[in-house]
Amino acid sequence: MNNRFPMMIAAAAAAAALTGAVLVGIGHQGARAAELRSSAPPPAIDEPLAGTSGSETAILSGGCFWGMQLVFQHVKGVREVLAGYTGGAARTATYEEVSSGTTGHAESIKIVFDPHVVSYGELLRIYFSVATDPTQLDQQGPDEGTQYRGEIWPMNDTQRHIAESYVRQLAAAHVFRAPIVTRIDNARPFYPAESYHQNFATVHPYNPYIMAFDAPKATALAKTFPTLYLTHPTLAPASVASLR
Repeated sequence: MNNRFPMMIAAAAAAAALTGAVLVGIGHQGARAAELRSSAPPPAIDEPLAGTSGSETAILSGGCFWGMQLVFQHVKGVREVLAGYTGGAARTATYEEVSSGTTGHAESIKIVFDPHVVSYGELLRIYFSVATDPTQLDQQGPDEGTQYRGEIWPMNDTQRHIAESYVRQLAAAHVFRAPIVTRIDNARPFYPAESYHQNFATVHPYNPYIMAFDAPKATALAKTFPTLYLTHPTLAPASVASLR
């Protein structure tokens, strides 16, 4: 089930008739959704910040990659966030095929970050606190299907240890209202999404879907993690065609 583009098309068709009351209603819907999120505690097991600047990669799935990308583009120490697909074959890594829910892919983001500024564990804390609802199985908000599953894709044994330990920690503390269903699997090849998906939430801030479901995540990030919040997002390259 894919509700995002129908909402975008409908919004464009009705833009002239869109009233302030509708915008306020959408804003309130997003605010209520943000308030329901639980703030996860710091991970008990994490890597210390590196002594010097460097580069590390994290791959996460947690529903619509528009919102996931938006959140992590506002995190200090993040150098690049690409929206894309992982979990399936290269030949099916297209939006149309992934949206069928039959490819094994999940909408995902690839984060390149500086471990001197932000740790992998801190990224997972943001992921669980504001970027995704870890209690929803094969669904996030209005989007349903295995392509919207929550999944962490460790790049190495250290990341896997941190991720598994953190999920156990959150479960033992009953941080969330229901069991965590986020999966953890070794990283698979990541395929950048089509160029029109990159920076979508920033380019289309008044899209009703973005306003209702994604913008509140960035607001929650600023409120919950003020020391890690970056006012101006670190945008992905204008074209990722050469990366596919």
